[in-house]
Amino acid sequence: MRNVLTGLILTLLLTACGFQLRGVATLPFESLYVDGGGNPALAVEVSRAIRTGTQTRLTDKADDAQVVLRVQGAAREKRILALSGAGRVREYELIYRVGFRLTDKEGRDLIATQPIEMRRAMLYDDALVLAKEQEEALLYRDMQNDVLSQLMRRLAKAKPQFADAPQGDSDFLRPKGRESSYGATQR
Repeated sequence: MRNVLTGLILTLLLTACGFQLRGVATLPFESLYVDGGGNPALAVEVSRAIRTGTQTRLTDKADDAQVVLRVQGAAREKRILALSGAGRVREYELIYRVGFRLTDKEGRDLIATQPIEMRRAMLYDDALVLAKEQEEALLYRDMQNDVLSQLMRRLAKAKPQFADAPQGDSDFLRPKGRESSYGATQR
């Protein structure tokens, strides 16, 4: 009896705070074309998420769609966060950036070019190189899933903009300042 009462109280508390399970996303448009020119792998995942989690219809041509989602590329970056006393890498920061833009049939921005950026810290050990490579791949895959979730939330909140609204920056994938791109050596 006590367990039933505790469960009932917890249920009431969760519903009172506004907690709600994720359900089918409601996108504010009927048809969508996904242009994955910058990142075909992510475009396939976006298409799958829209097909299975929304009522929005995907089209094969941009002309047939009410809106066009352009996935404008992805960038991976790996930075050194910490070194040991001997000068060996102890921790990396992994960064995954994706840009997207949502336009209507007339080419007006519903969502101007925006980046989505995810970061993860990864401890590193020279003795476990293969395991750390697999961990890095797993972290990038996890970040891609997080980007997909965030993208779907942003699509659900899309609202028309006026034609004179400022356009987004398409330069977001380039590192700023002294930062180097993934794989480049630093001096």
